[in-house]
Parts: sequence; structure tokens; C-alpha cells
Amino acid sequence: MSKALDVCFEVEDHLIGQRFDKAVAGLAAPEFSRERVKQLIASGHVWFDGVAVKNPSQKISNAGIVLLQVPEAAPAEPVGEDIKLDVVFEDDDLLVINKPVGLVVHPGAGNEDGTLVNALIYHCGDSLSGIGGVKRPGIVHRLDKDTSGLMMVAKNDFAHQGLAAQLADRSLSRVYHALCWDVPTLLQGKVNAPIGRDHKHRTRMAVTSLAKGREALTYYRAIKTFGRGQKTISLMECRLQTGRTHQIRVHMSHIGFPLIGDHVYGAPRTKQISLLNRGDFKAGGFQDEVLSFPRQALHAGEIKFIHPRSEEEMHFTSTYPADMQALIAAFEASDKA
Repeated sequence: MSKALDVCFEVEDHLIGQRFDKAVAGLAAPEFSRERVKQLIASGHVWFDGVAVKNPSQKISNAGIVLLQVPEAAPAEPVGEDIKLDVVFEDDDLLVINKPVGLVVHPGAGNEDGTLVNALIYHCGDSLSGIGGVKRPGIVHRLDKDTSGLMMVAKNDFAHQGLAAQLADRSLSRVYHALCWDVPTLLQGKVNAPIGRDHKHRTRMAVTSLAKGREALTYYRAIKTFGRGQKTISLMECRLQTGRTHQIRVHMSHIGFPLIGDHVYGAPRTKQISLLNRGDFKAGGFQDEVLSFPRQALHAGEIKFIHPRSEEEMHFTSTYPADMQALIAAFEASDKA
């Protein structure tokens, strides 16, 4: 909503006795969540039969008319920046973008500007009607700075709630591709291991007990393997059932197949050299290219969800970025040499 808007609802007898915020959120769904109704009450923008509502937990004592005065969405705190975006799909409710390597999603310490959020605020302009009353894009899920690929972005509360619900109930499908060190004996499987903060390195994540972390489930499948001697490199397809920070990187490292180029969870250099030698990959420049790959070789290549408004099934795919394409082509060429 780009301008202030008054919205009225009739409260009927069957709602008598319910909490005010719960009853109104039910009447106003799906455009207004219960939290949004609470925000409007707290800011003095809700009336019942002409009397301002002060307490969201008050009980409804009679039938009547509730008025929500929805103010114009406040300007976003980050400023918009003219940063080119690869927009795969866009309508009034959401966007699907193909995020390049190196683009940070949210402003933060050390990245106050030049982020995806800055780019989206500029790109969307007045089509952002506000998430929680602020004119900002709704980031449903995020990718690490050095992970490329597909992301969904909501333009309004309605789309944000709908997509977040699909993420929570796991009906939203996300498929990633990763180049990994070594090849599993079983070419497909799952990693069901909780993830939490690493107690030794607080900036890292680690597999922990469920009491100290959160449930995390990843399905993996080796779709290609490389090596003329012994197969020692895998191109993995990873399907997320949960969305924990660094989940694929942590899980694949945990089971012994860390991502190429991962400088946080990756394999020791001695192991990398040993695997390249056992795979009989050509020495010299090619080995140096693999060993110096500058980022985790991870790409969000496929996403599938139900459009929250049209209820249409949406399915998008994305090709590998140039650096991963070059690395895969080099492995294939080495196998044929």
C-alpha cells in the first residue's frame, strides 16, 4: 500500500470472547498478519466502534465495526542503489532473481551499501508496498555472499507470509549444485544432523546436538564424478528440507565431502593435492586453478513454489556461473585427455 488506507470489518456475534488481535487478524487475512495488527494497535491506528483500541489482548464484548487505518509504508532505511539485477521473473507480488557471486544480501557491518537489498529498493521503487509497514523487500531466504543462484523476494506482506509459510512447511523446493572433494561410496543419501554455532569459533556453524542446534536435513546425489585414475571429485545435487545457515557447506564437510573453494569448512590443502593426484588430473596449471578456486563452488540452480496469490506452480532453473562452468569443463577435459 503506497498511500494511507482505511479498512473496515464487521465483527459479528460469534467472535465475542475472542482476543481482539486474533479476531481481527482472522477477518483481515491474508493481507494483514496478527503481528501487523498488533503493530497497528500499538501505533494507535485501530478503532472499534469509534473508540481507539489500546490493548491487543482485550476480549471482544459485543458485535461492531473495526477500523484499521493503515499508514503509508515508511521509507526503507537502506537507500536504493542502481545495481544491475538479473531478474528471472517479476509481478506485483514477488521477484525471482539470479544472484551473482560476490553480492551481499543484507546491509550490515562492513557492507553498509552495495547489497542486494539496496539494489531491490531501487529496482522496485513504489511497487514495494511494505513488509511490516516498512517499504522494503521481503527476503524469504538468503544466499551467502559467494553463493550464486536463484532467490525469491516478496514485495508485500501477503506474498511474504505466503512464501514464508511454504518455506516453513517444506513445500517450497530448492535444489543446489556443488563441486565437492572425493566421491561417496553410496552416490546418494541424506544428512540428518542438527546445526548450531560452533562453540570454538562463533562465526562458524557446526553439526551439534539438537539441544544446542536446530534440525537440519539435506538430501544429496552425485550427478557426475571426475577422475581418470580414481574418481575423486563429485558434482553434487543437494536438496534442502531445512534452511539453516551454511547448511550444505556444513553437512557435506561433516560427511567427508567438503566443497571445493570453501575456505571455512573445506578440506586441508594436503588432502586436496592427494585427491587431485589420485584422480590423475593433469598437473601444473590445472591443479593450481582448482586449489586456488576463490569461493565455495555452490550454486542455487532450481526453485519451485506455489505463487501465493494466483496459486500457480512456479518453477525456475539457472545455469552455472562462468567460474563453475569453467571448472566443470576442465574436469571433463582432464578425464578425456
